[in-house]
Amino acid sequence: MDIEARQNPIKRESWKTVLTLAYQSLGVVYGDLSTSPLYVYKSTFAEDIKHSESNEEIYGVLSFVFWTLTLIPLLKYVFVVLRADDNGEGGTFALYSLLCRHARVSTLPNGQVADEELYEYKKDEIVSTDKGPGFSLKTTLEKHKLLQKILLILALIGTGMVIGDGVLTPALSVFSAVSGLELSMAKTHHQYVQVPVACIILLTLFFLQHYGTHRIGFLFAPIVITWLLCISAIGLYNIFHWNPHVYHAISPYYMYKFLKKTRRGGWMSLGGILLCMTGSEAMYADLGHFSQLSIKIAFTFMVYPALILAYMGQAAYLSKHHMIHSDHQIGFYVSVPEKIRWPVLAIAILAAVVGSQAVITGSFSIIKQCSALGFFPRVKIVHTSSKVHGQIYIPEINWILMLLCLAVTIGFRDTKHISNASGLAVITVMLVTTCLMSLVIVLCWRRSILLAFCFTLFFGSIEALYFSASLIKFLDGAWVPIALSFIFFMVMYVWQYGMKRKYEFDVENKVSIPWLLGLGSNLGIVRVRGIGLIHTELVSGVPAVFSHFVTNLPAFHQVVVFFCIKSVPVPHVRPGERFLVGRVGPKEYRLYRCIARYGYRDVQMDDVEFEKDLVCALAEFIRSEGLENNSKFEDFEDDDRMTVIGTSSSCSNAIRLLESDDAECNSVEITNIEILGDIITPREETPKKRVRFLVPKTLQMAASAQEELQELMEAREAGLAFILSNSYVKAKSGSSFVKRVVIDILFDFLRRNSRGLTYAWSFPRASTLEVAMVYRV
Repeated sequence: MDIEARQNPIKRESWKTVLTLAYQSLGVVYGDLSTSPLYVYKSTFAEDIKHSESNEEIYGVLSFVFWTLTLIPLLKYVFVVLRADDNGEGGTFALYSLLCRHARVSTLPNGQVADEELYEYKKDEIVSTDKGPGFSLKTTLEKHKLLQKILLILALIGTGMVIGDGVLTPALSVFSAVSGLELSMAKTHHQYVQVPVACIILLTLFFLQHYGTHRIGFLFAPIVITWLLCISAIGLYNIFHWNPHVYHAISPYYMYKFLKKTRRGGWMSLGGILLCMTGSEAMYADLGHFSQLSIKIAFTFMVYPALILAYMGQAAYLSKHHMIHSDHQIGFYVSVPEKIRWPVLAIAILAAVVGSQAVITGSFSIIKQCSALGFFPRVKIVHTSSKVHGQIYIPEINWILMLLCLAVTIGFRDTKHISNASGLAVITVMLVTTCLMSLVIVLCWRRSILLAFCFTLFFGSIEALYFSASLIKFLDGAWVPIALSFIFFMVMYVWQYGMKRKYEFDVENKVSIPWLLGLGSNLGIVRVRGIGLIHTELVSGVPAVFSHFVTNLPAFHQVVVFFCIKSVPVPHVRPGERFLVGRVGPKEYRLYRCIARYGYRDVQMDDVEFEKDLVCALAEFIRSEGLENNSKFEDFEDDDRMTVIGTSSSCSNAIRLLESDDAECNSVEITNIEILGDIITPREETPKKRVRFLVPKTLQMAASAQEELQELMEAREAGLAFILSNSYVKAKSGSSFVKRVVIDILFDFLRRNSRGLTYAWSFPRASTLEVAMVYRV
């Protein structure tokens, strides 16, 4: 469904579609942001400042909240950052992907020139030139490896903080939602009730993840809308009932008075104020599921006004109530009229669950992106919806997040420490986005460096102020996101480092062409019927595992395919651009290379259609090469000589594959497929399976190509075997102590505990052969 929509990005959406997406985005994008009134004032007044009868503190906090929501979520994200989409996708990796394509700073080692011809790789408004303000910056980034590493580390830190936020936000939201129970019991009983209730809700939330959001997602938007209307109505009631003149506090003058009176305590309290924009990053991260216009409409006309009214209403109530004996008496629920407090509590808990759900699924999505681009160990990815490919579930990550979330809830047992931790995670991600956006402005949008500097100076200074206020509370909970981010950062960096070293070893030890020619057309061994599919990560040359195999076994298949699954720095690869197919060695060797390209948001490998698509891609390559009739051996290893082939379903005028049992094949009537024209059949028939290539009449076919296709069909009838390289990476002798620890202990641990190649399970285990090798890197 959404794949078809992406194939026509130029088509303008109707207003009905935009408004529908805006409605749906309320439940997915804004669940976290809309629940921030539950804990902002309580976290701000927790310890650093006190609410006095002069109301300067509460007015100052309201002014800070108003301008923070206006400048960061509204001005920065809605009007600037949302425009920096990667073909409709958003998030930290979308920004990094854009920069990698325009400055050639990608750390993916298997990049090819052919990848730059992908539809989503190119974009009219970001075509690079040799002139303009960004050329010198682009050249500097491409020359200095240190700057490329800094850029990668920056992206990984932001990603680690996003995953850490997936631990902290559910704990903070749910714990704050159930804090309404404080008003109905003695203070000594708070922790004995709140913590168990919060843990039960969190356990239920994580246990329901494997069902997928599509089963209960239809309730998300109504819950968030009900919550927004509820806090808006309560805010209006408090404004008119308690202090109709509270709107004066939005003047920036009150921020000055606040800081002048509170000084260091006011600066430290900014760590609680910044929580008012918790969840703002989701507007950009979830851009791929909606559209820019729908997200802008939902925030500007629904979320933003509701939040402003909610905060003004709380401030109006507190401005007339100064007898504060405990911190819970300055929280959200104290400003709710007592008659509706219990219904509001129920709605708040539901809204907190929705907000937590969005953060958890966001963590799943970003880990999938990291894994696809080689920055995270392979994990099991379960697609919970057959229609929306973005809805996924990762069991291992789900249980890790659950345990960490429960540990934070039970360990801290109050919103003060959890909010300190969450605040630092939120503001770090925003700082990373600001830094990456400044590069996008120059390199991708080709704007002046002065404009990028002003953007960074304005928004970066605001965020740096909040960051400093959060970091000062390191011992009061802010150490948690740093620890979590460091763990996830080390996992990603070690995995990326080990995989890069492994690929470099493959490149250095690949088989030379003279060695291959010396074997002859039979490769020096007996060629048996069938197709041998050798998995490799190399995009050129013959992998060392092949020589390791043929020198130890006396036979190999008549058709050999060096197969590579490669991720490219674009969100999606069109089915018509899926495969790159080329030849290795002379024609009589029957050696082919097939590279399947996927974007970081694509669903890799359809288990049912993969074999057919692969064989059809080889057949289409053989047909197209036969027409040229000018292939020379010295060009075979040139990536430019590889042909772009789409999946069989992506092109109506392409060779199709028909497979069936012998009995079934005899009953097939050619009249049902007249439009496909000629049918090429193998010279010999087998009683088990019949294979046919259906060739359209409009396609020309050379005699040599027809003969090669017949041999390919015979090999397919005999069966397909999958040869999988099982590599053990070890540090070579003489390596430094740090490198030995990273490779021999950390990377080896991740490798042994990561999932195997997911598409390997689509082949029968009886047809799969693992060839083990030790890599000394």
